[in-house]
Amino acid sequence: MKYLCVNAGSSSLKFQLYEMPEEKVIISGYIEKIGLEDSFWTTKINGEKIKGAKYLKDHSAAVEVLISELLDNNAVKSLDEIKGVGHRVLHGGEKYSDSVIITDEVIEDIKELTKLGPLHHPGNLAGIEALRKVLPNTPMVAVYDTAFHQTMPKENYIYPVPYEWYLKYGVRKYGFHGTSHKYITTVMKEKLKKDDVNLIICHIGSGASISAIKDGKCYDTTMGITPLDGLMMGTRSGSIDPSILEYVCKESGDSIFDVTNTLNKKSGLLGISGFSDCRDVEAAASSGDERAILALNMYNDRVAKYIADYYIELKGEVDAIVFTAGVGENGIAAREAILERVSPLGIKVDKKANESIASFKDIHEGIISAKASKVPVYVIPTNEELMIAKDTYNLVNQEK
Repeated sequence: MKYLCVNAGSSSLKFQLYEMPEEKVIISGYIEKIGLEDSFWTTKINGEKIKGAKYLKDHSAAVEVLISELLDNNAVKSLDEIKGVGHRVLHGGEKYSDSVIITDEVIEDIKELTKLGPLHHPGNLAGIEALRKVLPNTPMVAVYDTAFHQTMPKENYIYPVPYEWYLKYGVRKYGFHGTSHKYITTVMKEKLKKDDVNLIICHIGSGASISAIKDGKCYDTTMGITPLDGLMMGTRSGSIDPSILEYVCKESGDSIFDVTNTLNKKSGLLGISGFSDCRDVEAAASSGDERAILALNMYNDRVAKYIADYYIELKGEVDAIVFTAGVGENGIAAREAILERVSPLGIKVDKKANESIASFKDIHEGIISAKASKVPVYVIPTNEELMIAKDTYNLVNQEK
């Protein structure tokens, strides 16, 4: 049975078609610059990349391309072969602690929660609505980025602000990258052969978050009411003194919207070094660029501090630390630098093992800690799309 996974952003749409329950990817694609004159896409099937380009006015036009790619490449002979569609949705608020079949009520809830996910929800909704028109009789599933984190205890998700803000406005920590953290937790349960795993998962890439997993469930995470909180990232500032916003607004004359936009899109590695991609920052740092060196030190320090924080929060009872996502899977130098910073916890890196694992090498996953390390450290590639496919497959078949 074939299941389609969709991740629609404000100007992009990623898709993968899976054969389930075999978990085999049949075709995948990435449509970019939706709404701009230079829209283009890349489709991958049977190891071959196929490129295309034309003006795509909106997400409906992008979905037309998606459908054409499925049919033209014989990924499906008929759209009836698609038994379910899973959509990544950023924010499920407090209402959704798991993936759900999309109904009109769910659509209205996503619209209502746009106030908490203003950068992501318009694209998420556009993708859902466009595919519902093309596949009106195909069940669709919302897979929420926040859902996995809804097991956090209240003391870990409530902010020290007036409690009325939580009651009236939903001000609390929600966490994101939940589909990735859920996937890694599932993989580690299998590897360690236990359900009640205690983990520190470092999903570090352009966007970055760390989660503390206690007894197989999320206990704490770094991102907050939005993905802006927590770690320093590619273009996001992460946690800063909140009074900076008022100060900069007054000094610059910029609006609160302008300053928040800067914190989301022009800060982090980009703001300090001028580069948002960690590979570019490392290249600049290796040539002696002082701001690039500063940016890397800041980035690695913040990751290490959260690992130490969560190690204490889990009372030192940690079954494994896991690196995943772009930097986590490929950042050999970053992993070593971070682990050296947490060496006082008894964590020791095996430099040879660390240098042998990356997506561009023959070995893509494994243990990078020394035998003498108090906690084993793993590199595990994440697979959010597979998690979406699994949730969609399970929910659609439960519904039947």
